[in-house]
Amino acid sequence: MKINHHLDDATLFSYAAGALPHGLALVVACHLSMCDACRARLRTPEAIGGALLESLTPEAIAEDSLDQVLLKLHDPVDEVPAAAPAKSSASATEVPQPLAEIIGDSLDEVEWKRMVPGICYYDLPCGSQGTTKLLRVAPGGTVLPHSHRGNELTLLLRGSLSDEIGRFQRGDVSDLDDQVEHQPLADGREGCICIVATDAPLRFTTLLGRLVQPLTGF
Repeated sequence: MKINHHLDDATLFSYAAGALPHGLALVVACHLSMCDACRARLRTPEAIGGALLESLTPEAIAEDSLDQVLLKLHDPVDEVPAAAPAKSSASATEVPQPLAEIIGDSLDEVEWKRMVPGICYYDLPCGSQGTTKLLRVAPGGTVLPHSHRGNELTLLLRGSLSDEIGRFQRGDVSDLDDQVEHQPLADGREGCICIVATDAPLRFTTLLGRLVQPLTGF
């Protein structure tokens, strides 16, 4: 598998710092589990973060700090997904390990729901700002043209799509901000399946897009 589209440096730094919303962090973790190059690049922000922590001057804490921490261990925590190591070719599946922990090992057993003609979706329970979905787009299907009010990460899991940025295949990630407008097209015979996460509503650029936005969840 040759990966041609990678994560931005800013996204990797935010992931290493634990600063990404859960949905975006899930997409990053999935890409990292598939991409040797981005896992290698992640070592730099992790090393910088470690050096910064070591440079901090310790401060005195309250006597009951340990008790307070132990109490918080009982509270639910929105953990940032960790990148799993790449699987060997013998055991690899289409589903990256961080995603498999949510949906299992098969994209064909997902309980897809129809969004609009040619596009189905599955909501992922990320419980954070924005939205995170699996999208299945039929061959020749297109997402309505849009720009962004924030960040959007899209990772291809099956098939391929093309937009104004380029052509994306399995393992490629589209890392976009509010400066980009595009209209993804499933350009292969089998269509495509991808995981998409945003941290703010999309900005659809056509009247039809604005009318159906409440139905799409984006």
